[in-house]
Amino acid sequence: MALVRSFERKDMERNSVHKEIGATYTVFKTDDRVFLQIDAYGSSDREIPGKKSQSLQLDERGAAALFQIIRREFGF
Repeated sequence: MALVRSFERKDMERNSVHKEIGATYTVFKTDDRVFLQIDAYGSSDREIPGKKSQSLQLDERGAAALFQIIRREFGF
């Protein structure tokens, strides 16, 4: 699990589309701060299918940074 507060662009030499997996999210408050947690789950061909494999948490700063990236890159 990781709290992400900022993003840095990194251009890759080789890009590929990954397998589609399931994801869930939750929003919670702690000490008057709001957090968005995104949990990704393993693909069906993993040893334990459906097991949570990644968790990212965004606070307001991290969510704002991601929002700006999404607006810029997808034209929202």
